Amino acid sequence: MQTYDLIIIGSGPGGHAAALAAGKAGLVTALVESGPLGGTCLNWGCIPTKLFLGATEPIAGIKAQERLRLASGSMSIDLPALMKRKNTMVGASRKAIEQSLAKVNVDLIRGRASIASPTSIIVDGDNGEQTEFGFAKLIIATGSSPSFFPGMEPDHETILDSTDLLDLAETPDSLAIIGAGAIGLEMGQFWERMGTKITLIEGMDRVAPTEDPEISKVLATALKRSKWNVSTGKKVAGISVKDGKAIVSLEDGTTFEADKALVAVGRKPNSEGLNLAAANITSQGRGWITTDDFLLAGDNIYAIGDVNGRTLLAHAASDQAEYVINHIQGTTQEPYAPGPIPGCIYGSTEAIRTGYTAEELTNLGKD
Repeated sequence: MQTYDLIIIGSGPGGHAAALAAGKAGLVTALVESGPLGGTCLNWGCIPTKLFLGATEPIAGIKAQERLRLASGSMSIDLPALMKRKNTMVGASRKAIEQSLAKVNVDLIRGRASIASPTSIIVDGDNGEQTEFGFAKLIIATGSSPSFFPGMEPDHETILDSTDLLDLAETPDSLAIIGAGAIGLEMGQFWERMGTKITLIEGMDRVAPTEDPEISKVLATALKRSKWNVSTGKKVAGISVKDGKAIVSLEDGTTFEADKALVAVGRKPNSEGLNLAAANITSQGRGWITTDDFLLAGDNIYAIGDVNGRTLLAHAASDQAEYVINHIQGTTQEPYAPGPIPGCIYGSTEAIRTGYTAEELTNLGKD
């Protein structure tokens, strides 16, 4: 059985950053990945979404100038060309990740990993073979994926998740978005710029419910100015498909019809199938891995990024990765303390903040 100083499961922002830092530090390291390198952020999240928003930003700029009666004009996007650029850029980035791992002598192991014991994992390889690897330290960085309430599961044709929406070959005439968090707002702004009529449905009492109420108010005003149909404070009872259209039904009996529906109501940890019990690792809720003040899930096993449920942001995962490699090397003995964590909702209007909201501080009993 081949043994490593460190094995990392997952190649997203956290796993990739940890592997690079470990390799540079001279640790004999392996990274295990069952899917495309780069995780959700590169392949189905941050990077393609920001590419789409950046490409269509001039459309929002023209509309803003028209409202001020300072200029007029139009711009059209070649959607197939944009999709091709997205695929080219993502593919090149995957290749760059693989090359960066090789440069620091990190072994890339293709397959799905599960824990066999507190010091070993089993990898079901792409070739169908199982191989066991030993480790002194293990980092679980498997990330998260879209979650769905019963009755809201995607069929990946009419009822979509965020991955499906990023691969549409044609612009839908109308789109119903369930969930007014960052994913729903950013996706909606891109497709609105492409000419899609947007209906936004949020069960909480306001859009961007994790932001300050003042921010939510400003965003809601901007969305209504862009002729979004915004519904808040009413929960979705279910989504069905009739005659090729998505029918969204609310608990109060209201219904909305659209060509496509995006379900963006939250995420779940990718911890299923890891066999956490083999290393006496515990989880909470839907499977968020429990970690201590040092990001340890076990005596020699760390969990970083989305899968530990602390902060579901790519840069938070990278920061945790850097800390863990320092902790493994003994260059820090202090508990993990990230400080204020920046976050934003891209688009126009953007919302940017760092640290706690006023509401969070109030709930903590602070001024």
